Formats: sequence, C-alpha cells, structure tokens
Amino acid sequence: MATLPNPLPKLATDPSGRSLGLQLPPGRLVDMSYDGSWHEPLLWYAEKPAAPGTWKALGAPAARAGLLPVLVDAGGSGDGVESWVLLPGETSYPGDHDAEDVLAEYWEEETEDGETAEEIEPFGSEWPGLAPAPAALSADPDTRAAQIADALGGDRESGVEEAHLALVPARRSADIPAAIGWTGPVNYEADVARMCAVLRSWEDRFGIRVVALGLDTLVVSVAAPPATQEEAEAVAAEHFAFCPDNVLQGEQDTLRAYAKDLVGQPVWTFWWD
Repeated sequence: MATLPNPLPKLATDPSGRSLGLQLPPGRLVDMSYDGSWHEPLLWYAEKPAAPGTWKALGAPAARAGLLPVLVDAGGSGDGVESWVLLPGETSYPGDHDAEDVLAEYWEEETEDGETAEEIEPFGSEWPGLAPAPAALSADPDTRAAQIADALGGDRESGVEEAHLALVPARRSADIPAAIGWTGPVNYEADVARMCAVLRSWEDRFGIRVVALGLDTLVVSVAAPPATQEEAEAVAAEHFAFCPDNVLQGEQDTLRAYAKDLVGQPVWTFWWD
C-alpha cells in the first residue's frame, strides 16, 4: 500500500521523541511481522497503560509528526502487541477499494442463503445501500475520540482489556489497521484494507476515528451517531455487512434490536469470531 515517510525509526535512537516534537513515556517499537519479516517499525506503543488525558496530550503533537494515535490491547496476550499477527506485506491500499462495493459484497454473501431473513428485517437479501450522512457532526471528531479513549482505559467490558497508547504512521485514522497489517478480522476478511475503505466512508459521513484495536476487536468513536431508529437501522445494515457477529452473536440478535442501541451512541465496537 502507499505509505508516508515513517518517523518511527527516529525513536530507536531518540526514545523520548524530542526530535519529533514529542515527549513520550517509555515504550516499544514493533518492527517484525508474524511471518518473520522485518520492516521499518510498524508502530510504537507505551509500556504502561494509558492514563486519562494521554490521548489528548499526545494526539495532536504526534499528528504533526506524521503519527496517529490508537489504543492497543496489550493485555489480551502474554507477550503484548509483539505477539499479534501483523502482515503489512499482504495488505493492499484502502483507496483502491470502494466502500459500498465492499459492503454490498459482504451483505450478499451473508444473506444469499436466506437463513438470516428474520434477523435482518426490515431489509431483505438485496443490499439496501449506504446510510445517508447526517446533516452535521454533533461533536468534533478528534475531541470525541479523546473522550472515548479516556473512557476505554477504565472499562474492560469494552473488549479492550489493557489499553496502551500506540502511534502509527498513517494518512488518516481509518487507515491505521491497514498500515500495521492488522489481522483481527482474518476469519471474515483477509485483506483489512477493504475494511479500511469502509472506515474511510464512516470517517467522512459519521466522523469516526479508530480508537482501539485488540487481537480481534475494533473500537471507533463516532462524532455523528444516528439520531432516530430509522437512521440507526440504515447504519445497522452497514454494521451487519461489516461484522455479522455483532448482530448474530450479540446480546441484540436482530438488526432492529441492535439498531436501538446505536441511537445517539458515540462509540461502535466490532469483534470477529
């Protein structure tokens, strides 16, 4: 995929990040992918869990240095993020994919046998199309992301067991999973860049930011959540296509019931079995 100049190698000799205009706590660089190949560092992450205010303090300076913040779940495995399956060499570029085409393909694959007909009402097997963009954002996307990041740090029910701040060289927040070759949804989609194309569309329409990644969990903040049940059902259709497990294996096991929880919800969480 197309990449920006990577500032992370400077942290090998300047771990505080002063040359990048940063004041970083002790942290680690992750520079080897699961297949054993070495790369320029894929990400930096702090050794200690993120405290309230960490995202806000480092997010803007890091962005000026060409790095974007994301929380990583360093408690989901014994060896931290170093044990994650990261395959950047097998990831395409998000801009090469069309979000609606990707979602339509997922929808058709999940509904073609008719077994989910009741669960996806009021929709049928034909892809219903993208949800309309709200007239305006209800919050500043970066401010909302900082708020959600602070909340995640103290909420293990979020699916993020131990949230550490990470910095990733990426063009936009939606591209973070592709930039590191994240394989959380590999049992559903092998090329995470296709999912990042959807995240880009959500970034444009709903002001989302990728706030946290776990082994198989993705959390995004939402600056313009749906305000009515009708709007929420249209968004829920996209969620079902993007991550069917959210509906089929969640507490709310129908699209209509799932949509009720999306009304005014400033955070969306996805996990893949």
